[in-house]
Amino acid sequence: MVTTQGMLVELLDLERIEVDIFRGRSPDENLQRVFGGQVAGQALVAAGRTVPPDRPVHSLHAYFIRPGDPDLPIVYTVDRIRDGRSFTTRRVVAVQNGRAIFALSASFQVAETGPEYQSLMPEAPPWRTYSGDVTRIRPSWTTEATRRPSRLKTWPRASPRAPDAAGDSWRYSSQSSARNGPWNHIA
Repeated sequence: MVTTQGMLVELLDLERIEVDIFRGRSPDENLQRVFGGQVAGQALVAAGRTVPPDRPVHSLHAYFIRPGDPDLPIVYTVDRIRDGRSFTTRRVVAVQNGRAIFALSASFQVAETGPEYQSLMPEAPPWRTYSGDVTRIRPSWTTEATRRPSRLKTWPRASPRAPDAAGDSWRYSSQSSARNGPWNHIA
């Protein structure tokens, strides 16, 4: 019995035609077009086969140019843009009938240690323990032109610590301007 995982691995196993040129196929299903995730996955596999194994993908940008035909094979051409000490860059174009259907640019990086810039999340009580009155905010105004409620824009903002029984409270304000429309602020 063939598993879904096995089918996926088989679908991503590209045929090497020439140096930096690979051929992929579509599954035997009645589809009008090639699934975009399939093309993106196969293009990433094609790029990855031209990179040393110690460099996992670090960044990826993809463009779906035109629909693919599931009855035709897809040819992936890989351009070796740069092979540096830490980074490797590849560009892949997926082609059917001599026309590009997909383009991908990927950067691969050697795993390196360095400073961490992300701050740790501050301590906060579990959300279900807040015992204050929380009500749904609804717009109570209408625009003159439509006589319908205006769009509500809400930006929640928490102070460094959540409200507690020591007297902290949530603040709510609402303003309207001709340029930005109505907005609400919860702090």
